[in-house]
Amino acid sequence: MPPRVVLVTGVSRYLGSRLAAVLQADPSIERVIGVDTVAPKLDVQKVLGRTEFVRADIRNPLIAKVIAQAEVDTVVHLNVIATPLGAGGRTAMKEINGIGTMQLLAACQKAPSMQKLVVKSTTAIYGSSPRDPALFTEDVEPRSLPKSGYAKDAVEVEGFVRGFGRRRPDVTLTLLRFTNFTGPTIDSALARYFSLPVVPTVLGFDPRIQLCHEDDGIEVLRRSTVEDHPGIYNVGGAGVLLLSQAIRRIGRPSFPIPSPAVSLVAQAFRRAGLVDFSPEQMRYLQHGRVADVSRLARRFGWSPRPTLEAFDDFARDRIGLLSPSMIAVAEERVLEGMARRRTTSGAVGA
Repeated sequence: MPPRVVLVTGVSRYLGSRLAAVLQADPSIERVIGVDTVAPKLDVQKVLGRTEFVRADIRNPLIAKVIAQAEVDTVVHLNVIATPLGAGGRTAMKEINGIGTMQLLAACQKAPSMQKLVVKSTTAIYGSSPRDPALFTEDVEPRSLPKSGYAKDAVEVEGFVRGFGRRRPDVTLTLLRFTNFTGPTIDSALARYFSLPVVPTVLGFDPRIQLCHEDDGIEVLRRSTVEDHPGIYNVGGAGVLLLSQAIRRIGRPSFPIPSPAVSLVAQAFRRAGLVDFSPEQMRYLQHGRVADVSRLARRFGWSPRPTLEAFDDFARDRIGLLSPSMIAVAEERVLEGMARRRTTSGAVGA
């Protein structure tokens, strides 16, 4: 059954605002309600059209009142945050991802009008290790569960969603595990990484990467909202790129870093505000990760563009994002950190 009233969480963020803009243009949907803790920026408000914005925190039980009063029948949960910088710190990020999802699902469980729930997740739940299979299918269990960051939060979110599915089997449940997003406009840790003037890599590793074009990600979310596609789906482009191939395609030099110094360099980039590297992202840049996306193609009757095409679209429009001043700050902090490390090592050796 087509949705009548759709609620989108995280509507002030990139994916949420883009999806709401697409849904509000669909005349078969009566109402689109966008929820977030901060109002969308002025340029975003222009594309949201008839979307009704509600300032609400999904961590607060009052979200149940919003769903009940509007008689929401479809919820698209996109407010699962990937980076601490985007949430105001790791503590706030964990609360939004964990407590926020629990409160939202509790509200959905109580709502008799609920018919469909779509949740954004990530292939990061599979982890990255040298023992990984060539392809992660939706049914494969990871070798070891992620122990920190966004990946750990996503595992917990999926657990909450499965519990909701058992309590409300009448609700169509779609769980989308996205690969890393790329494209001409989306701002992500990986996009910033490839936009660095010199791209750091881990010495001795050349991982396989798989990408999802931002436009294709929105299309998968749209189809999941207006059509019925129950189940769990890996979402990304077919094919892979080696990290070395991707760096060559953007015309950047690489800078191999020995494994013991990787965390130091990552911390320097975080402090400089250039790239919000997390531990799971650093493991990804060592071992990579590739997911089987055949289930999506088979059941949706449609596929995102291949990884190579998605990356090339990013490369044409997004290279050269960082200002010289930001680069200078990053370089200074990296050198300072390396100097402190040499000093500490010398003191220990003495």
